[in-house]
Amino acid sequence: MGVYTESFQVKTKGFCDAVDITEQVQKAVFNSGLNQGIALVFIAGSTAGLTTIEYESGAISDLKRTIEELVPQNREYQHNYRWGDGNGFSHIRSALIQTDLSLPFSGGKLLIGTWQQIVLLDFDNRSRNRKVIVQIIGE
Repeated sequence: MGVYTESFQVKTKGFCDAVDITEQVQKAVFNSGLNQGIALVFIAGSTAGLTTIEYESGAISDLKRTIEELVPQNREYQHNYRWGDGNGFSHIRSALIQTDLSLPFSGGKLLIGTWQQIVLLDFDNRSRNRKVIVQIIGE
């Protein structure tokens, strides 16, 4: 059994920016030298999230619209009163989408569907440099 950890940075634009990070996560799995196990992917930040979805413009547009309908930016959020930064919506979105994923791999390759990519969503109200941590556990 082995453990390998790697991280990388992703520059985002905020406001539900969606970035496909599948290639970087797969690279970390390859770099680990492990054959099979679990890849744990975590984004450091309370205003972002990770999910899997087909990274295609229509699906991404539908996801963004649905997130806006569920947690609209223009609602009143108590967080905004306390901190005055206007990003209360982004914290709620992140809590619902989550900041981590667990993905199996075998033969040194992620076991995800053909039309399934790993997508980082930045919900904040400004651009950010996001740190993504990938921890590989396996043999």
